[in-house]
Amino acid sequence: MEAELTIVIPAKNEVKMLPKLLKSLCRQDYENMARTRVIIADAGSTDGTAAAALGFRDQLNVEVIPGGLPSVGRNAGARLATTRFVLFLDADVELPEPTLLRRALAKMRRGELHLATTNIACRHGGFFDDALYMGNNLMQRASSFVSPFATGMFMLFDREAFWRLGSFNERALFAEDYLLSKGVARQRFGIVRGKVLTTNRRFKKLGHGRMVWMFFKTMLHSWDDGYFLQDQGYWEEAEA
Repeated sequence: MEAELTIVIPAKNEVKMLPKLLKSLCRQDYENMARTRVIIADAGSTDGTAAAALGFRDQLNVEVIPGGLPSVGRNAGARLATTRFVLFLDADVELPEPTLLRRALAKMRRGELHLATTNIACRHGGFFDDALYMGNNLMQRASSFVSPFATGMFMLFDREAFWRLGSFNERALFAEDYLLSKGVARQRFGIVRGKVLTTNRRFKKLGHGRMVWMFFKTMLHSWDDGYFLQDQGYWEEAEA
């Protein structure tokens, strides 16, 4: 079977989390998984992230390339893709359901979609962590009828549509995934049943209230592309 999918994962100092994601990819029942190109765009990690990724070469078709901010790393990986579909994943997520990738690709083909995403849940999160991700999922579902949005945790793109949309804006300093996904026509957007698991580290570093406020401001500025080119303090605080 000819390769139809490339997976791109931007990463920086993710030696603890990235192996969990790669192990979950190994467990996927997608029949072409072993031949699917998995590109890790490494933003100068100093903790052995690249070596940990390459340690999966006996199970996955893994390679490591230079990255940067997530938008830079995602675009760098996408430029190497020649397949019909490109899946962007964050390095700190995990695919708990072995059928998720196969079902997502089937939904893309069946609906001739440009972008598909799925729900987000928190691994070992508390009440407020779970509530905020549940709220995100509900908002994502509701907005899909008007103006879709998705996060970089799971964005499965038709490659040609991805480039027509302009790819990730590398000048964006905040929510570059949201900025790109809002350009997708609602008829070409789908949400796949299931979920990816992530951590609550974003909430721990920024606080639940600040994350909610950032999300609220993002929604308010949906049609103001200039807002996303301004430094909202996300990366400075998230990496502190």
